[in-house]
Amino acid sequence: MTSLMNNYARLPVAFAKGAGCKLWDVEGREYLDFTSGIAVTNLGHAHPKVTAALQEQAGTLLHTSNLYEIPLQEQVAGKLAELSGLSKAFFCNSGAEANEAAIKLARRYSQLKHGAHKYEILTLHDSFHGRTLATVSATCKPKYQEGFAPLMPGFQYVEKDLDKIEAAIGESTCAVLVEPVQGEGGVLPLGAEFLQGLRELCDAKGILLLFDEVQTGIGRTGHLFACQAAGVLPDIMTLAKGLGNGVPVGAMLAREEVAAAFAPGTHGSTFGGNPLAMAAALAVLTAIEEEGLLAHAVQMGEELRARLQQLAATDPAIVEVRGQGLLQGLVFDRPVGPLVSKCLEKGLLVLSAGETTLRLLPPLIVTSADLHLGMTLLEAAIKETSA
Repeated sequence: MTSLMNNYARLPVAFAKGAGCKLWDVEGREYLDFTSGIAVTNLGHAHPKVTAALQEQAGTLLHTSNLYEIPLQEQVAGKLAELSGLSKAFFCNSGAEANEAAIKLARRYSQLKHGAHKYEILTLHDSFHGRTLATVSATCKPKYQEGFAPLMPGFQYVEKDLDKIEAAIGESTCAVLVEPVQGEGGVLPLGAEFLQGLRELCDAKGILLLFDEVQTGIGRTGHLFACQAAGVLPDIMTLAKGLGNGVPVGAMLAREEVAAAFAPGTHGSTFGGNPLAMAAALAVLTAIEEEGLLAHAVQMGEELRARLQQLAATDPAIVEVRGQGLLQGLVFDRPVGPLVSKCLEKGLLVLSAGETTLRLLPPLIVTSADLHLGMTLLEAAIKETSA
C-alpha cells in the first residue's frame, strides 16, 4: 500500500545512482539512458561541474527569497540574454511555471498597449504546454484536459498552417504560442519556413510570438535554442528541463519592451532563481560552452538519425523518422508501449510521444559507442515485439 497519489504509470524499476549516460537500479543492474529524465539531464547524470557547483553552493547558501538581491541570478540572466538575444529574464521552478509567466506577460503587455480586449493566445493542435490550469488550457490535447472543466478561457487552437493561423487572428488576439519541435505531440518539428512565416505574420498583425523551448532548449537540438536553427527570435521564450540538469529551474526570457510590462507585485516566485538553482544553471551553461557540446550534439544527432533511417529502411512497421539533433522520434504503425517495456527489459530507457511514436533523448554527452549500443538494444527489442 502506497501513500502516493496515483498520478503516474511508473515502470517497474527504481534507480540508485547514475553517471554519464548510465543508470544503475537498486539491484545493481546497468541501464543506458536515452530519456535524459525527459530531456532534463542533458549533461548526463552526476556531471562533475554541476555536482561541484551544487556541493559548494549547498554548503554556503540555499535560499533567501526574491525580497533580496541574488547575484547568481544576475549572472545567469546575463548569460541567457547574451546567448538568446532576449534581454530580460524571470526565473521560476518548472516549464509549466515559465509558460504561466509567459501567458501573463503576453496578456499584460498587450492590454497595457492596446486595451483590455487583447487577451487571446493561439496555440497549435498537438501542442503541450504544461499541466497547470492555464497551461493545460493552452494545450490542445483532450486527454490532458478531461475532468478539469471549465478550462480557462482565452485560448484558441489552430492547425499548423499559416493561412489558418492568419484567419484565426482577431481583435482579441494578443499572441501565438508554439513549440519549435512538438515533443509530446509526437516529435514534430515545425520547420524553419513555418517559424519564419509565423514571425512575419505576428509582426504584420502586431501581436507577440512566444516559443515554448522547455523541451527543445539548452542544446537538445544542437542549437542552444531550437529557434536559432530557423534564425527566428521570438518576443518571449520559455525554458526549464535541461537548464538545471535535474535541479528544478525554469526561466522566461523576453524582449526589453515586453518585459517592462511586469512591475513589482505583478508576478513572482518564492523559490524561483534561488542560489542553489542558479548555481546549477550557471554550471550547465558553462559546461555546454567549455565542452563544445552544441557541436557534439549536432554530430551525435546526425549519427543517431542515420542509424534510425537505416533501421526504418529495413522495417515496414516504421512509418517515419523525424526530429532535430538529439530529439528524435521513430513513428510506428502500432502502439509503442510494449516496445518501451521491452527496451527496459534489455537495459535501454526510451520514451513514447503519443501512442505510436518512440522518442529518443540521449544526453548531449552521448558517444558513438553509446549510440551503437543503444541501437543494438533497440533493434533487438523491436524484433522481439514484432514476433
